[in-house]
Amino acid sequence: MENDIPPVNRIDEIRDELSGLEGKRLRVKANMGRSRIIERTGTLVHAHPSLFVVEVEERRGRTARQSYQYVDVLTGTVELYDAETGERLFDFIESASD
Repeated sequence: MENDIPPVNRIDEIRDELSGLEGKRLRVKANMGRSRIIERTGTLVHAHPSLFVVEVEERRGRTARQSYQYVDVLTGTVELYDAETGERLFDFIESASD
């Protein structure tokens, strides 16, 4: 059963999946608190042991690097989508009935 997987193993699962997606374009939707939600599209540059880095295009051709933690993907604070298809890459939000 999917909900029996410990959170640490799920973080490893997210990291392993993202390691295989390095160089791929992603759309990131991040809840920054206080009703601020930021959506950006960029390239997954690197999946480090505790966080991953996305390089996003800014205005006037500049790029910026944004880092996110795997636990934020696990909790749904950060959502990742395939930039081409719009498909959500991870969906770990638990249902209330569990």
